[in-house]
Amino acid sequence: MLSAVGKQLRNHPALIPLFIFIGGGATMSLLYLTRLALRNPDVSWDRKNNPEPWNKLAPNEQYKLFAVNTDYSKLKKDRPDF
Repeated sequence: MLSAVGKQLRNHPALIPLFIFIGGGATMSLLYLTRLALRNPDVSWDRKNNPEPWNKLAPNEQYKLFAVNTDYSKLKKDRPDF
């Protein structure tokens, strides 16, 4: 199957950027999905030892990918301990 794709790319070189951008987009989406599964506090992989991971976040811990106007290092604790 890869030989057929390679043959088509040799015959139609205008398809090369299409394969590059589709492959890059698929790779970036898989990396982002992996980041969400591993770093997001809404996901609990270990329900026995840490059933509520969102309660153990420090107020100055950044878990969002992009924060526009928030400096997480200056935030103070404003919620009770559970």
